[in-house]
Amino acid sequence: MLLQMANIKSAIKSIRIVKRRTRQNKIWRGNIKKALKALRLNKDGSKIEGLLRKVQSVAAKAAKKRVIHKNKAGRLVSKVFSKR
Repeated sequence: MLLQMANIKSAIKSIRIVKRRTRQNKIWRGNIKKALKALRLNKDGSKIEGLLRKVQSVAAKAAKKRVIHKNKAGRLVSKVFSKR
């Protein structure tokens, strides 16, 4: 754990906020990775439509929350749909 260098009250609060946002961003990035991995490891084609929608949904939500850029979300979805 890093030591807190800030002395000013607003700077201390900013550190707390950044930690909280970083934690949430990691969760969203993990959700994107999990959705892509589930799609990649899908052997049978039965669940493919649901998995494609899941990737699209997670990417759009992450872009909406500004975890990833909206163009990156679009590229991810386009790449996934073009491969299938």
